[in-house]
Amino acid sequence: MEGLIDHLKRNHLKDKEEMFVQGSSVRPGIIVLVNDTDWELKQINFVLTIFYSDYLFKVLLIGNSGVGKSSLLLRFADDVFTDNFMPTIGVDFKIRTIEVDGKTIKLQIWDTAGQERFKTITSSYYKGAHGIIVTYDITDRESFSAIENWMNEVEKHASDNISRILVGNKSDMEDSRQVSTDEGRELAEHYNVRFLETSAKDCKNVEEAFTMMTREIKSRVAITQPKRATEQTQAQRIQKGQHQTKKIQDKKNGCC
Repeated sequence: MEGLIDHLKRNHLKDKEEMFVQGSSVRPGIIVLVNDTDWELKQINFVLTIFYSDYLFKVLLIGNSGVGKSSLLLRFADDVFTDNFMPTIGVDFKIRTIEVDGKTIKLQIWDTAGQERFKTITSSYYKGAHGIIVTYDITDRESFSAIENWMNEVEKHASDNISRILVGNKSDMEDSRQVSTDEGRELAEHYNVRFLETSAKDCKNVEEAFTMMTREIKSRVAITQPKRATEQTQAQRIQKGQHQTKKIQDKKNGCC
């Protein structure tokens, strides 16, 4: 363990958001050691070199189990697709940095488990999220019907100004389609969100979906940040004014 940490300190993981060393998955600040019997989680206490970015956005992928959230994440982050996916247990995440409208934006994308038994775990990950990609499978009517429940989860756990888009995945499986494009579009209009159909397998609209999500978040941030700055300036002026008033009052009291 100490030797591996020394190795990481020397190399600083310079241009890697995630790397693999001797069967161990290493992420900035955290190392997960895997052996034949168990997993061990330990903190690595050193500063990693991090490339500059204008924004860091946390994005969640939510939806029923099996709709292809992990496939979308893997395709976007690593440009890889596999048919042999096991259901996500709890939460997984990847990081990718992209350029949008002249800005460097780092996306921290969380793939949340769709099973009911993991909702207690995954609900905590809504905190601090900037955007949510709500996903269904166009070949699975039940996953489409469940969107209402997922939107309710967003209302319950996420911040009021969170950005959302609706994605119908597996558009490559047209022969097995159970949900029409018009139905998806109408549902998106009902929730006042943007809509896309994607295929992680064919890499169709995957990049577009995450770019759309990023622009939605960036637009909201551009609106809310100046407002917050104005509120802070006004608060500072009020506090300064109150302080000056108190000084004058103290002087008056001292003269009497």
